Amino acid sequence: MSANKTMLAMTIADSATLKPTQRPIPQPSENQVLIQVAAAGVNRPDIMQRKGLYPAPIGASDIPGLEIAGTIVKLGANVANLNIGDKVCALVTGGGYAEYCLASAPLCLPIVSHHNFIEAAGIPETFFTVWSNVFDRANFSKHDIVLVHGGTSGIGTTAIQLVKAFGGRIFVTASSEAKCQFCMTLGADAAINYQLQDFVTEVNQLTNQQGVNIILDMIGGNYLPRNIKCMAEDARLVQIALQHGISAELSLLPIMLKRLTITGSTLRARNDDFKAAIANKLQQIVWPLLANGKIRPVINSTFNLEDANQAHALMESSQHIGKIILTV
Repeated sequence: MSANKTMLAMTIADSATLKPTQRPIPQPSENQVLIQVAAAGVNRPDIMQRKGLYPAPIGASDIPGLEIAGTIVKLGANVANLNIGDKVCALVTGGGYAEYCLASAPLCLPIVSHHNFIEAAGIPETFFTVWSNVFDRANFSKHDIVLVHGGTSGIGTTAIQLVKAFGGRIFVTASSEAKCQFCMTLGADAAINYQLQDFVTEVNQLTNQQGVNIILDMIGGNYLPRNIKCMAEDARLVQIALQHGISAELSLLPIMLKRLTITGSTLRARNDDFKAAIANKLQQIVWPLLANGKIRPVINSTFNLEDANQAHALMESSQHIGKIILTV
């Protein structure tokens, strides 16, 4: 670890700007580790936090960044299953846009042998989110058809691969023919260009008017009543973000008649025990698929840490496919 007691971090200057700042290197509590960050993933919650719409949970770092990969350089007093020098990726509640970051020890996962730090940094946020919401909350089974809005997002590219790896069918929406084609190449069973097609009509045609079993939605707003129109009996809708807003008007009747479940979640504020249970499942069930190359993180581009504003601009443009990564 650097002999310096400060580190470079990208902090929030105002709603439009991140700025380089020198911050004290944080010290791990008894159940944490200190990681020298090599790469950090960029996610839409980082942008929302920068805009003042998604404050960090109480006790979390105010530095953006929810996923990192790097090398453990210091252990908390109670950490027994990790060692200094271990190369890990980790889900964190903040602090990723920095040279050093604290992580809860149970949320650190080993980097598979053929992944570099950049690939590893693109895994935690989306894999934790998809597993928690599609597999746990929506109780995915191999007989299900899943619809994901935003097929070329980090969430979308992860969901396509995981649903296919476990025997399901998956439809996605995307904003261009090129993005739709990428989703099909990655394994999607259908990709709907929402700029040219009505996803409700397309989904119902694809399912012979039966609808899908699970919807993973990051859009919200006016998508809610449209989602309900293409849900099968006993289908589950999981809301994980609200890009089109927090409100919608809908008829309750189809929810009753089709016995629909509408749920949602945010992961960041959940406690470490909840997240550790997901980490354990991922390591046992999903990590072997990463190790054998059956699934992989989809990386769009990398930016130096100091260029985090450019990374945010790319994400806000929605021109990317897969993950955007900061290198440190």
